[in-house]
Amino acid sequence: MGQMDDYHPFPAIQKCSSNGRENQTVAVDMDGTLLCDRSLFPYFALVAFEAGGVIRLLFLLLLSPLAGFLYCFVSEAAGIQVLIFATISGMRVTDMESVARAVLPKFYAADLHPETWRVFSTFGRRCVLTATPRIIVEPFLKDYLGVDIIIGTEISTWHGRATGLVSWPGVLVEDTKADAMMEVFGEKMPEVGLGGLETDYPFMKLCQEAYLISQKRVAPLKRHQLPKPIVFHDGRLVQRPTPLTALLIVLWIPVGFVLACLRVAAGSLLPMPWVYYAFWALGVRVIVKGTPPPPAQQSTNQSGVLFICSHRTLLDPIFLSVALGRPIAAVTYSVSRLSEFLSPIKTVQLSRDRSKDAAMIEELLKEGDLVICPEGTTCREPFLLRFSSLFAELTDQIVPVAMENRMNMFHGTTARGWKGMDPFYFFMNPSPIYEVTFLNKLPPELTCTRGKSSHEVANYIQRIIASTLSYECTTLTRKDKYRALAGNDGIVDSKPKVVKRKIMGC
Repeated sequence: MGQMDDYHPFPAIQKCSSNGRENQTVAVDMDGTLLCDRSLFPYFALVAFEAGGVIRLLFLLLLSPLAGFLYCFVSEAAGIQVLIFATISGMRVTDMESVARAVLPKFYAADLHPETWRVFSTFGRRCVLTATPRIIVEPFLKDYLGVDIIIGTEISTWHGRATGLVSWPGVLVEDTKADAMMEVFGEKMPEVGLGGLETDYPFMKLCQEAYLISQKRVAPLKRHQLPKPIVFHDGRLVQRPTPLTALLIVLWIPVGFVLACLRVAAGSLLPMPWVYYAFWALGVRVIVKGTPPPPAQQSTNQSGVLFICSHRTLLDPIFLSVALGRPIAAVTYSVSRLSEFLSPIKTVQLSRDRSKDAAMIEELLKEGDLVICPEGTTCREPFLLRFSSLFAELTDQIVPVAMENRMNMFHGTTARGWKGMDPFYFFMNPSPIYEVTFLNKLPPELTCTRGKSSHEVANYIQRIIASTLSYECTTLTRKDKYRALAGNDGIVDSKPKVVKRKIMGC
């Protein structure tokens, strides 16, 4: 770090004290300083794909070489302007806000610079400057990092859509960034400025103290060190789309969709005992752990077993059936008509009337085994949502099942999009994995028939499944998720709808 002091007018950030900063203001550049990676492309690619689809992502990829040439040989502002135009021109502002709140925070949080956060988090007033459009970064910075002031590029809109151009004073880089900060703060400038590139020097010189971030690659801030855990997030892409990853996604989607149709057809049309082997032949791995119980004997009037599963995708009951080698009826909260039509197992939708649902579940258990996901919705992160306790009142034949899946390209769930495409996106992954772990049947002394309350039973099952998966239990519910990600209660229609309400949450 001593060499940095010889070549640059500012000391390294390691020399910045974090003590006594509670009443001071810090100004930090976002790209390459607050975030480890200085490249804007991955976040523009996320907006392009999640709000505009694969054609928009392809358009961004085609214009990226031009953006790179302008960035390196003409001006940084010109290159970024091309990326902005390719990403958002003609896009609804509400769609951008939706992606910014529901998709981007997870990816931004995974790229926080640990040394910058060490200093930045100690200040009482926080300001972030960025060349990225403010509308894209604002939800993450305010909701998750507690940023007070965001100075970013302002986009031009017309009738609720982005024109692809930027408003005055243009893309915020170099002197333009410094001028924007002077306009916001006036004569009282921030006490400390943090930057990483020479283009940050103009605004850093306006601060009383200024420190540089080394551009050497460092490991991002670890999950448990994040200022606020991200439990809910949306979007289809699993990985942060670098230019190469984005190109592979565009090339894979046509092939992947055909493969997904074959996998869906195999699961829907073949007898259930054959599906396990068909999936293996088509690249879908099903890992079964534990000892599943035998099927109920209807001749002895034996009540069916109630499988209580953690909920990762709407395919959980189907993969449970694949693991058992026989179809198991499933109780669902809300699925699309397409998913219901394609399902190889019987699905029954809850009415949300407790007495009616209880009577229906009891009747289904008389017919045979049944599966319920009491969280009521999926969660992608290593958390379990609160378990509904209704199931515990209806039977003492309960088998907890820990469900886990692994995908490397697409998520098989959505809160904002059309749920009818969920199984196709899951099966579009090159080699998805589903792990089904059968736990021991609930002992009689832990059931409601032996005096336990339904809430105690539900909470116990939640804890043992979480322990098996190394997940964390929460008291969050289905409504919390959908209000955060989609601004509704999570009921879906058979046709996709454009969400016009402003989205709140992750």
